[in-house]
Amino acid sequence: MSQSPALFSTLRRQFEHWLFDVPEEIGGRALRWVTLPLRYLYALLRDLGRGELGLRAMSLVYSTLFAIVPVIAVAFAVLKSFGYHRELEPVLFEFLRPLGEQGYTLTKNIMGFVENVQGTLLGTVGFAFLLFTVISMIQKIEASLNFVWHVERPRSLARRVSEYLVVMLIGPAIAVGAMVLLARVEASAALTRLSGLATGDAGTFGNAHVTPYVMVVALFAFVYLYMPNIRVRFGPALVGAVFGGVLWAAVGAVFTRIVVYSAKTAAIYAGFAVVLLFLVWVYVSWLILLLGAQLSFYVQHPEHLRSGHAEVPLTGALRERVALAVMYLVGERFIAGGPRWTINGLAERLDVPGTSLDHIVSALQQHGLVLDVEDDTVAPARDLSAIPLDAILDAVRHETPDPRRPAPRPVPDADAVARVADEALRSSLGGRTLRDLITSRG
Repeated sequence: MSQSPALFSTLRRQFEHWLFDVPEEIGGRALRWVTLPLRYLYALLRDLGRGELGLRAMSLVYSTLFAIVPVIAVAFAVLKSFGYHRELEPVLFEFLRPLGEQGYTLTKNIMGFVENVQGTLLGTVGFAFLLFTVISMIQKIEASLNFVWHVERPRSLARRVSEYLVVMLIGPAIAVGAMVLLARVEASAALTRLSGLATGDAGTFGNAHVTPYVMVVALFAFVYLYMPNIRVRFGPALVGAVFGGVLWAAVGAVFTRIVVYSAKTAAIYAGFAVVLLFLVWVYVSWLILLLGAQLSFYVQHPEHLRSGHAEVPLTGALRERVALAVMYLVGERFIAGGPRWTINGLAERLDVPGTSLDHIVSALQQHGLVLDVEDDTVAPARDLSAIPLDAILDAVRHETPDPRRPAPRPVPDADAVARVADEALRSSLGGRTLRDLITSRG
């Protein structure tokens, strides 16, 4: 039994070697096309097995349970001005449809709570609490998607206020606008089916079944494009949305059948059965959404398929190269008078994990070379002519030590060699500054 983990690890490494290290002369293009979807599937299953996505989904379940009534109340208030507030109930029921009859009961209860909120004078404190609950929910979603996209820093406070407000105002309109069509198509499914069969119109019958999936995919794509604090290309977002939307619909159909045949569960949990089923379905829904986001990330960054979320530390030489590249890009943008770089933008431009780049930018900031502005942008801390190139290298080669970590004991001979190497590096740079590097173009 003690050899089982070692054996499993060996088999896993051999499988990864076969999957990711296919020689061109052996496999050729045909084998690569075969292994490509297996790589994505393996990466998703591996990430699912590691448990981080499951923990994020569980956290979102708690947030959903806490914020569902305030969120729907805010959506109700927004949609009421457009005259679509009555469409919320069928939309909510559509989401809870896999729960069967209990989903209908739960929908009625939630809408009853929402109507009580709408008919009550909340006051300043009640309104503030409601708004805080909604913003916290959106923040949790952003944090989960930032984790998927390896984004270390969330939106700044100013951007949260403005962009979260957009989500609260426009999000319900977009969601209901899409789901209203879904609900109406499903409500008329029987009539559509009968007319399609009677007239032999297969296209009409097919559209009735395809349209709901299209709407769910559109909702997933909106979340993937807008919520992460990084630029997500439309293509990868669409791939993840198609995967997530179809998987959500398929799992929903299976979940419906499980609910139908779960009379024993209902007997055991009695009145709590509906709550239990609701929590399970919400967890599954969030997990599917995160899996779709994970696939979007891998499609946009296939180089992370093998490592996933495992920390891949940069070597000392790479840290120096990245630090010089960051300062070059920041300084170049400063001279041109263009918009400042964000940390996430720099990570995407250099194709460096956000966590690694954040550590490098922090080291540059500690040495007074860059400023981390409140709007998540990076700017030079002083004139470019006053930033020597050797100071940039020193920032990442000699970071401010962690006071919790003991310093190594000196070894005079070895320390002397290190000082000689530092002096040789400074001498080779010849006192060049960041401005010299940018203006000389190499």
